[in-house]
Amino acid sequence: MTGETIAVFDFDGTITYKDTLLEFIKFSRGKWLFLFGLLLFSPLIIAMKLKIYPNWKAKQHLFSFFYKGISLDQFDDWGNEFSSEIDKIIRPKAIKAIMQHKENGDRVVIISASIENWIIPWAENAGVDFVLATKIDKNKNGLLTGIFISENCYGQEKVNRLLEMFPNREEYKLIAYGDSRGDKELIEFSNQGYYNKFK
Repeated sequence: MTGETIAVFDFDGTITYKDTLLEFIKFSRGKWLFLFGLLLFSPLIIAMKLKIYPNWKAKQHLFSFFYKGISLDQFDDWGNEFSSEIDKIIRPKAIKAIMQHKENGDRVVIISASIENWIIPWAENAGVDFVLATKIDKNKNGLLTGIFISENCYGQEKVNRLLEMFPNREEYKLIAYGDSRGDKELIEFSNQGYYNKFK
């Protein structure tokens, strides 16, 4: 091990205390359309909560309903504007930990199943080095197709994404922070792992 430390943070529930997908929908599409969409997809959401329907599929259905046909440029504009809204739902202890890691000279990485287009603007302002999150598809005209083009960044996929970027595991110390079952494999893979550290 060379002595380099990589600190990996989950996003929703770990750095924030709300689900940013739902907050982003309200911000970008308005409260009434948001409520209509939740009502329309309530059977899927209930099935997801009962763990009888995959989380990522339910999220993709929601995403497609609200954003299919929207231009990527518009979506990115919303993502940039949403950065200040994320600041309102951040856990102060999480920001303090990010700042401490940066002061220590550690690399800070966010690995999340949320969509990178609104995490990256916030992460850049927070001094985060890398974001590994869900990528979205667009067509040749620059319009969103409503499809996710990356694997659901959950469970073992979080470890896989980390190793794609930092393959030489023996050369760095890994510290991981999470809050849910989706972070279990990453935390077990780390040298130091923490559940709900910032609550």
